Amino acid sequence: MAAQPTPEDPAWEAKRRRAGLIAFLAATAASFAFFAFFPGLPHVIDWGAILTSVAVGGLTRWAWQSHLTRTRAAHKPN
Repeated sequence: MAAQPTPEDPAWEAKRRRAGLIAFLAATAASFAFFAFFPGLPHVIDWGAILTSVAVGGLTRWAWQSHLTRTRAAHKPN
């Protein structure tokens, strides 16, 4: 079994995880609010709305963490 790579900077990894969690919660709440309050939609939260909100939150978390990693790699001195 291969050993897991260790992070170079544990503080940065913690910041990245925290930012991912905040992005997930914000996107999930925004998506959930869209389904709850947008005019014209039935104002009933069902399992489809819940699963879609969680999926949007997960996608946003992945995108934000990828953005942070790319930004760090671009600004990291060679």
